This record gives sequence, C-alpha cells and structure tokens, in this order.
Amino acid sequence: MVGAGVLISDSVVLTCAHVVNSALGRSQFDASAPLTGDVVRLRMPHVARDQDLTARVDQNLWCSPRAHAAHGGTVAAGQFPYFGDLAVLRLAAPPPHGAEPAPFLPERDGNEVVALWASGNTATTVRALPRAVAGSWTVLDVTAGAVHPGFSGGPLWDRDREAVVGIVVATHQNAPGDSPAASGPLYAIGLPTIEAELPALPPVHVPTAGQGAQRVLAALEKLLPGANAVVKCEERLSARLSRESAGQASDHRRLLALALGVRRGVPELLAVVREYLTDSGTRHSSGDAWDGLVHAARTVSPSETLMAGQRRDLVGLLALCRATDPGDLLRDVLPYVETPPLVSGLVDLTDLFEGYVPSSYPLIPLLLQAVVRVGIAEQSAGNPVAHDLYAWVSRVARYLDVSEAAVDQFREDLRSAPRSPAGAGPAVTPRIQVELLPVPPGQRFTYQIWVCDGAGRHEVVLVQDAEVPSDKVVEGVRTVLRSEVNEHVDKALVEFFVAPPWLRLDVDNWHLRGTEDDDFFLGVMRRVVLRSSERTRDSFAGWKRRTEALASSDPLVLDQHSVRPGVAQARLESVPDAGVVIMCCEQQDQNKVLRQCLQAGVHTVLWHRQDHDTETVKRLSDLMNGISHTDLPETVRLERARAVADPDCPTHHGRRLSLLYDGPDHRPPPLAPDAWALTQP
Repeated sequence: MVGAGVLISDSVVLTCAHVVNSALGRSQFDASAPLTGDVVRLRMPHVARDQDLTARVDQNLWCSPRAHAAHGGTVAAGQFPYFGDLAVLRLAAPPPHGAEPAPFLPERDGNEVVALWASGNTATTVRALPRAVAGSWTVLDVTAGAVHPGFSGGPLWDRDREAVVGIVVATHQNAPGDSPAASGPLYAIGLPTIEAELPALPPVHVPTAGQGAQRVLAALEKLLPGANAVVKCEERLSARLSRESAGQASDHRRLLALALGVRRGVPELLAVVREYLTDSGTRHSSGDAWDGLVHAARTVSPSETLMAGQRRDLVGLLALCRATDPGDLLRDVLPYVETPPLVSGLVDLTDLFEGYVPSSYPLIPLLLQAVVRVGIAEQSAGNPVAHDLYAWVSRVARYLDVSEAAVDQFREDLRSAPRSPAGAGPAVTPRIQVELLPVPPGQRFTYQIWVCDGAGRHEVVLVQDAEVPSDKVVEGVRTVLRSEVNEHVDKALVEFFVAPPWLRLDVDNWHLRGTEDDDFFLGVMRRVVLRSSERTRDSFAGWKRRTEALASSDPLVLDQHSVRPGVAQARLESVPDAGVVIMCCEQQDQNKVLRQCLQAGVHTVLWHRQDHDTETVKRLSDLMNGISHTDLPETVRLERARAVADPDCPTHHGRRLSLLYDGPDHRPPPLAPDAWALTQP
C-alpha cells in the first residue's frame, strides 16, 4: 500500500480511494470500485512492523475522488478533486495484538493537529492548523514538517482532545521558486464529511466520556433491574452499533461502555432503553428514572442528540436543499453570537446546532429550529423536499420528547413573522443597547448607545461624554430609534446596561417631553429592560444551569426576610434551577437582593419598586402565569401602558414595575464576558 489508513474497528480500515487505486496499479482517479477479488496488502508498523496483512475493498463503501458534489464521474486531467476519495478495507484476518480502533471526534476548535504517519518517509509527523473549508475538504496550513506522498489516508490527530479528527487526502504542489522545504496547503476529510459520504459506515469509536457516566449507570440500574432486561437491551444496542454482543455476559457496565465508546452511541442507548420500557409496559411508570437518564446522557454527550440513522436521513435531505444560505441560517438561529464558528454547508451547520441550548423557544432544540427554518425556505422556493424535512422534524421531536404542538406553533410563528425585503437579510427585531454610567447621586449620566441586529451589525452609534439628565438620555435613545432603526416597524428592545449599585434606577419611567401630542414615554412605548454590567465565570455557570431549567422551573419569591445576611444566598442555593425570581422587599433593600441574584446566575428578576406586601406577590405571580420568560419584556410594557391609561388608579402595579433581564449574551463588546461565554454551547 502506497499510503496510510486508520483502523476504525477490529476488521475495518478507512483510507483514501486514490491510495487503493495506486496500490492496485490503477489510475489514482479511477471512479470504478475495485473488483471483489482484488487484494490490498498493508502493514501496521506501530504494533507489528514486519507482519503483512491482506484486505479487500468493501464495494458498498467506495467513494471515488471527484471534482463535483454529485456522485459519479471521473476527475478530468489537471482538475483538483474536492469531494469523495474514501475507501473502506475489510481485513482478511484479525489485526495484530496491540492494534486498537482509533477514537474519532469532529474538528470544531481550530486546534493544531498532527499527521501521524507517512509510509516510507523519515519525517513521520506534520503539524498543521485548520484554515478553511473548500467544498467538503478541510484546508490546513502546515506549521512544521513537510508533506510527502504516503501521508494520504493517514489520521489527523488532535493531541489536546486525544482523537482523530480527519484523514489526510491531498496537498498542493510547491509553486516554482518555492523552497523545497516549504509545503503548500494540506487537505483533509473531516469526520462529518466522512459520515456524509459513507452513510453505511459502521459507527466509529470515540474517547470514553467521564463526567456523567456514573449518573447514567445509576439510572440504568433503576430502569433495567433484571439481568434479562440488560441482555435484551445490550443485544439490541450491539446490533444497532454493528458490534458483537456479549449475550448472557452482559451487565449494566457493559451496556454503558458499549454506548460511550461509539460515535452517537448515547442517543442509540436512549432509544434502546425507551423501546424496551415501551415493550414491557413500564414506560409511563418510570418517569423520574427516565428523566434522570436523559439528563445524565446530555451531560455525557452534550453535542450528540441524534441517532446515526436520524443524522443520515437529515444529511440526505439537506443535500437536496438549494434555497437556504448557511450564513443566513446561522445568523437566524444564533443571531447574537459575537464570533460565529466557521462552517461550510448545511450539514456542517446542523451538526454544530446539536451542541447549543436554545435561548428562545426553550422547548425546541436549536437543531429542530434550524431544520424547520430550512423547510420553510425550501417550501417557499417550491422545493418538495420541504415536506420530508417536516416529517423528519416530527419523528425526531417525538424521540426527543418535544411537543409536536410546540413545533407547529414555532413554524407558524416563523411564517407569520414580517419578512425583510429581498437581499435585506433576516427579519430580526433590533436591540438598542445603552451603556449607562450614572454620576453620583444618580441624577446625571454619561452613556454610549449601540445598535445590534440579526444581520451582523453591532456597533456604537451615539456617545455622550458630558454629564446629562435622564431626559437627554431618552432623547439620545429616541434619536437612535429614528435614525438607525425604523421606529414604526417593530418594537425594538431597549436594554440599559448598568453596574449593580444602579439597578434601582427607574429607567423605564423616563420620558422625553415634547408637545402635548409628542411626549415619549420610554417604558410604555418600548420594551425596556435592565441588564447588569457585572458577570463572572461562576455566575455564568449558574446562569447556564438555571437557563436550561427555565421551561420547567417555577419562579422563586424573595421577600423581606431574604434581605438578611446569607438568607437570600441560602434560598437561591436551595433552589438551584430557579431562573426567574419575584422580588418583594423594601426599596432600600432591593439592591442587596438583586446582587445576590446576579451572583447566583439568576436570569430574570421581576419586582415592584415600592410595594412589597403579599398582594403584590400574588399580582406579580399572576402576571407571569402561563407565559414564557421570553414574553416578559412585552408583558411588563403592556402593564406599564395600562397603568398610564388608567390615571384614576394611582396604585396600579404597572407604574412601578421593573424587570431585570440579565443573560450574559446580547452584550455590547466592552461589557461582554470572554468569548467562551458567547460562543460555547
């Protein structure tokens, strides 16, 4: 064999098609699969340098090199291939002792990788950094070493993550006049592309997970109490993953190890256990234990929610989509991520969405949101694949315990949303962000105003360095609304970012006096929320945990008793999943409680600045009853408007109602946390 390969199971080797062609004396770009009788000879020099092995090509897993996305056809002379070039060899005998299947992971972090083997060369490693994606091949810049013939088919090893992230496929030749030691760009085929090109490939191994594994084991022991149950699940899971079953030797640990060691094995495990519980009639009686298994599985495998078959189905459908731009889809689904990761194509993008927790529509995973958006775009373009995409979403929603009614409502919300003119980008409600710097005692201010929208714009549009009163701040906000945002199209959210000591400011009551018909009441005409300019890694960790539970957790009430030292902290720690707090305490104590909420990572705080009796608690609780936390800004605005519309009722709670809506995202750059807080799942 004139190239390299990667052992992916006890009898299967993954390499490049052109490597096999060369080994058999054929043209490198021959598109036809080798004959069944053709034998390829290879060695595994790291474990048995002198032992010759034989293998034959699996004709069902042959993907010839080609210059176009469509399968088939031979690459024209002089044309560089950017698709395919994959082959799978099946060994005629077991591999030498010490040979183990390589663990795989997708390349997502831009980490430096190492090409580990070049047959026949003295330089056995090349270091490289991923640069870009051309077609379906990843482009890497060589940072050390030189690429020679023989690297093709060999693994790209990520040392930090201890996994293979792709296989080497090609390199450009040096230009005339270049130093002989200089290497051109290196091309590789990443794991998502391998899986897309070879949908029937057996699941590859992955590094064994650690965190959450014991919780998965404990949940399995509760759900599958008998040996017979474990054996049935292990046999079914082994068949799904193309692995050999241990039969009567199966136990809970074997079942867990089988799932953890294989790509997308954890989602397959969930499906197998669910099927067993349904068949045995214990599905509905295992609620808490099943929920515990699902939660622990998400800890073990946070970036994989689809089974291999579900992902293959999706990849096949996305290959038929032509009306959806990946960049637009990324901005639609993750509109306020400051530095979106580089992706190429819809398949790569949907793989990325599996690892993100939704901030809006929290009941619907971002991956399903993305596929629904693709379906709507394709349907608008007259592409019949949209109906299959909708059917796929419906099937996967049931598997993920997502309400089909919620998905239908999400689809209808998207269809009824106002559309941007052609070429104007996605229709996303803009945000006016005010970085407010009060001057003691809090009656004069300096400020900066930012505009943030879903088209990628996020910039300062107005700066006020001289100290001005609150009406001048409102005048600046109104100027930006009129000059930078079409004020009458939609209700732009106005976010005031202030330090915790100034959260008591009633910015939502500020207004600009004009003529009798032109008074501008900020918190009535606009949704106005407060955000804190303080955020730490610890509070972000709490925020993330509480945000994940927003859809299922009840609001926590912190009353006057919670202002005593340690009481608010203790109550917040005793309810670690509560993301929304209703605060009812005296005005002079409110900042102390707000600071405790910030430190605990609370997402949303609703409070009345003046009243703090039990009736106020009831009114605020009723206000939140039956609505999502994402609807709170508009709900609070309507309550303020009702208070103004009812001048005969000076005690209407909307007059002094305030809202802290303090996620760490949607932040102007000077106030933003580190990049990890905005870009990591």
